[in-house]
Amino acid sequence: MALPLDGVKVLDFTAIMAGPYCTLMLADMGAEVLKIETFPEGDGSRRFDPKVNGESYCFAVLNRNKKSVALNMKDPRGREVFMKLARDADIVIENYRPGVTRKLGIAYEAVKAVNAGIIYASISGFGQTGPYSKKGGFDIIAQGMSGIMTMTGEPDGRPAKVGIAMNDIAAGTTALYSILGAYIKRLKTGEGTYLETSLLEAGLAWTFWEAGAYFGSGEIPIATGTRHRRSTPYQAYRTQDAYVTVGANNDKLWTAFCNQVLERPDILEDKRFKTLPARLKNIDELQDEIEKVFARQPTGHWVTKLDAAGVPGGPVFAYDQALENEHARARQMVVEIEHPKIGRMKVLGNPVKSTAELARSRMPAPWLGQHTDEVLERLGYAGAQITSLHAEGVVYDKFREKATA
Repeated sequence: MALPLDGVKVLDFTAIMAGPYCTLMLADMGAEVLKIETFPEGDGSRRFDPKVNGESYCFAVLNRNKKSVALNMKDPRGREVFMKLARDADIVIENYRPGVTRKLGIAYEAVKAVNAGIIYASISGFGQTGPYSKKGGFDIIAQGMSGIMTMTGEPDGRPAKVGIAMNDIAAGTTALYSILGAYIKRLKTGEGTYLETSLLEAGLAWTFWEAGAYFGSGEIPIATGTRHRRSTPYQAYRTQDAYVTVGANNDKLWTAFCNQVLERPDILEDKRFKTLPARLKNIDELQDEIEKVFARQPTGHWVTKLDAAGVPGGPVFAYDQALENEHARARQMVVEIEHPKIGRMKVLGNPVKSTAELARSRMPAPWLGQHTDEVLERLGYAGAQITSLHAEGVVYDKFREKATA
């Protein structure tokens, strides 16, 4: 069955998280993604533990459906291979510090000269222009400089990063929808596009409520733990054995919460909690009143009562519980694939369910340079030429000698 991006050719000159996440989504949707890697290290995430049979599991879950071509881009012959691939590509994506691709001779202008319709995307820490553009940019740097760390965690605590690589994923997602938009435009007009985004801007662009409050009244958001800035009850509350989240953030839900869950109708008449502004003003006292009740029973009891009352709520899962509970299994959020070195392995499933197949896990992540020879042969290189390129350190395949012995 055809996938949406069948036939689309992508050159993926990215590493670690932001770029590889973007190209993973393109690959899942059917694009042929050629992952261009340096050697002998390859993508930096290949060194991450845990490793199974020498291959990084973390790398493997983020790079399925891709082919690896290992090139020495500092050698003119390595650049020549890249440019031959670029002539026939639809999309090029890179996430290096600004200026690196220009030094290598594979920046947008060079690729456009041989492929006018190319869609070329750059992802960097701080963008291609501006006073911070030359700074190195990792996720934590962008989280700190986008203000996100000062609004995350507990009040009066140390600045806290979001538990996942939020700005990396935000940048990959932003690049993804921009690339798809540019591709749709090219289908209509034939025009290629250069586009770029950054970890800093992509994360900052997700701060909508905070921007509204700042531009509207000058409010600077601070850390509020699990609390919502504009409504309550909307947070995690301690129970007898753990925590439960509650979203009783309108009058109907608030009434049902007090009457049916807490069984404390008196709270509805308490002047401290009678209106939303009053509840926000007295949010510490409200938490105390709720947790006095919640402390009497375990989390499971309260989840059952919340569900029965139609009030959104749920347990606070550890990660293993999030992946292994009955709902995650029913929604196929964990699937198994076969990896040539790791063996049978689990990866995250597709979060989108649809009437037409939009994405598919078709093949496992590649070992470093696994598809180098295949791609060179496709470009017309003869066997002796390929052997010579390997011998002279222009191209690489981690297991080539073993595979051809």
